[in-house]
Parts: sequence; structure tokens; C-alpha cells
Amino acid sequence: MRYNKIRKMDISNGPGVRVSIFMQGCAFHCKNCFNPETHDFNGGREFTDETISHILDLCSKDYIVGLSILGGEPMHPNNIEGTLKLARAFKEKYPEKTLWVWSGFLFDRDLKDKEVLKYVDVLVDGQYVDELHNPTLDWRGSSNQRVIDVAKSLKANKVVLYEKELQTV
Repeated sequence: MRYNKIRKMDISNGPGVRVSIFMQGCAFHCKNCFNPETHDFNGGREFTDETISHILDLCSKDYIVGLSILGGEPMHPNNIEGTLKLARAFKEKYPEKTLWVWSGFLFDRDLKDKEVLKYVDVLVDGQYVDELHNPTLDWRGSSNQRVIDVAKSLKANKVVLYEKELQTV
């Protein structure tokens, strides 16, 4: 598995100041993707235990409210084990911080039974659709994408959307 880049202070991918990692490799190739350099599964850098340690160290700062995992496609079969390993390590070390994940796969169709979701607080699901692009949306590029409260959704066995006003930063 590989990753493209790590941002140590990101304010655009979730609420508050976060650390973000962009996984390498995506099979969706959405038209006008904001991150086409992450599509090639052979690009980027090797994702190792040292990468996880580095991310956990970056997340230790008091002003960091959470970790965001984007892509590429973190839930692709080539990437999901690494995403799970990072998610588990992050939530074990920082249970009070939030973990957000972006995926072109759908929660209710593709992901709800995946172990990784036990560690994810918010999932932004659905492929980017250029014709549905809306720059006024929070944390997503097109109106078909959903910002999902994962714990509430798993408990209710249906999609429960994230309520922005409940987030404390």
C-alpha cells in the first residue's frame, strides 16, 4: 500500500485543525477529481509502520482535533487494510479526537460491514460527480455525497447524516 501526501495542519477536510493523509490509488477516476495525482496505485510513497507512527506523532498536538483519511481511495481493497491499521492505532491513542474518512464507496451498499468503520466517526461517501459540483457544500464536492455519522448509522442500521452543529471544536 502507498500514500500520496500527509498534511500536518489541514483546515479544509473536516472541522477544526486536523492531520490529513491522502492514500494512493483509486479506480474510480471521477471526472475533474480534485486529486488526480492519487489515482495511480504505484505512485506516492510506501505506507509503513513508520508512516503510522509519524501521523500519530503529528496528531499529538493539542490544537489537532482529529485525523482525516482521503485519497485516492482509502477503502479500495488494495488500501483498506492499511486504512484499518491506521484508524485502529489512531482511535486507540486518541479516543477523544475524531476520525473522518472520504470514500467513493457507499456506506449502506459497500462499507457498513467493514471492520474499519468501528473506528470512523464520520464518513463522507459517494463518488464525486462533476455535474453535481457545489462549492458551497461543507466537506464534499458534489451534492450526491453524504456526510455520515457512522456510530449513529451503525446503531440505527440506516444512514444517519452528520449534524454539523453538534460538533465541538
